[in-house]
Amino acid sequence: MVTDFTVGAIVENHFGVLNRVSSLFSKRGYNIKSLSVGETEEPSLSRITIVVTGDKYVEEQVLKQLNKLQDVKRVMLLTEENAVMREYMLIKLKAKNKTAAKVTNLINRFAGKIVDFSDETVTVEITGENSMTENFIERAKEIGIVEVCRAGTVALLR
Repeated sequence: MVTDFTVGAIVENHFGVLNRVSSLFSKRGYNIKSLSVGETEEPSLSRITIVVTGDKYVEEQVLKQLNKLQDVKRVMLLTEENAVMREYMLIKLKAKNKTAAKVTNLINRFAGKIVDFSDETVTVEITGENSMTENFIERAKEIGIVEVCRAGTVALLR
């Protein structure tokens, strides 16, 4: 059964590491749904969080192949049970006078934050589980979505 799964990796923080990690996926035809990377509390290391689409075989192969890379220090499968996962999203919505109340209600229901507005649009910041950001997008469609920028999943083990 094909689903999305999340992998976390601690890697050396130097030139070319991200390329080697992402090449592993492209060489094997695995689909990366989202990828987030940033320096850890230790400046010599980075944390990569990758959401991948695939079955159990793909999951096993991703974990095994990542562990073989020299610059990868640790690899872990992240689940809702063993990790805290969040996604960050900026979304620009149409916001004319007649939709202002709908926009405000929607933003408040999802604990969003207005970060920019104009006469025609409002840009909203949403942070939460992937299902929450997906739900916000679905509800925002009736108001009118101008643009969406999603940063991808970030996660830490519990």
